[in-house]
Amino acid sequence: MSTVIKNYFLLTKPRVLTLLIFTSFGGAFLAKQGVPSLLESIGLFVGGYCASGAAATLNMYFETDIDQDMGRTKNRPIADGSITHNNALLFSIFLSLVSFASLFFLNNLLAAILAFAGGFFYVVIYTLYLKRRTIQNIVIGGAAGAFPPLVGYAAINNNLTLEAIYLFLIIFFWTPPHFWALAIMIKDDYEKANIPMLPVVKGTKNASLQILLYSILLVFITTLTVTISSSLGWIYIISSIILGFILIIMAYQLYQKQDRESAVSIYKYSLLYLFLLIGFVMADSSIVYLEI
Repeated sequence: MSTVIKNYFLLTKPRVLTLLIFTSFGGAFLAKQGVPSLLESIGLFVGGYCASGAAATLNMYFETDIDQDMGRTKNRPIADGSITHNNALLFSIFLSLVSFASLFFLNNLLAAILAFAGGFFYVVIYTLYLKRRTIQNIVIGGAAGAFPPLVGYAAINNNLTLEAIYLFLIIFFWTPPHFWALAIMIKDDYEKANIPMLPVVKGTKNASLQILLYSILLVFITTLTVTISSSLGWIYIISSIILGFILIIMAYQLYQKQDRESAVSIYKYSLLYLFLLIGFVMADSSIVYLEI
């Protein structure tokens, strides 16, 4: 029984979901200008986890052939036969229903619709259409991963403002450098599975340059966010500049060396970067401070 539960849990890609849920709370804290209530938090956590988990499950459902060809994913529950396609499909439907109900009853309809839209974009637009067709798959498809802060913001305010859109843009432009670094790391796997990731089609040099350019653009956007948000001040702006400067330096090192070690470093740092950046959004939104 414990093995079965573990396999269904793994279907939701829990490590990926941790960051997605965290970014959704970044949106919630920003909207609340403080700490969301317990009911708001429960609704957002359950609804966000189940929505993302349903999308992750459907991703594995439709990409079983790819997962079986790649060393990183060949042991996923559907790929290794631990869970059947039919059971995975039923599980994703169940999670989708729980997600919508949780967000609708504990938060609001807009948050529930946005969570569903994010999952739809990930499964239909990215997984079924873009991923196997274009090197821009992760650029356009990355929008799916940028939905959680919109869900979090809407869950509190029942609307979307410019500061919510800026959080969306931050994650949208963070996604390509992060996943292209991963693609450089496992380039051979993607090539074997016939996935047209940028490093496979255009080479590591081109991908490294794109990582550097997107990193610069990302840092520019993160600093602009403070101009449209009354909740963010010096804590956020200073931390975003420092974190961004480190990201650009690492991206430049990758462009110069074009090796796997540098790709691994920026891949790992990009995770820490987003976690800390959203953490500072949450902290700055919650702290009453005096501007001297």
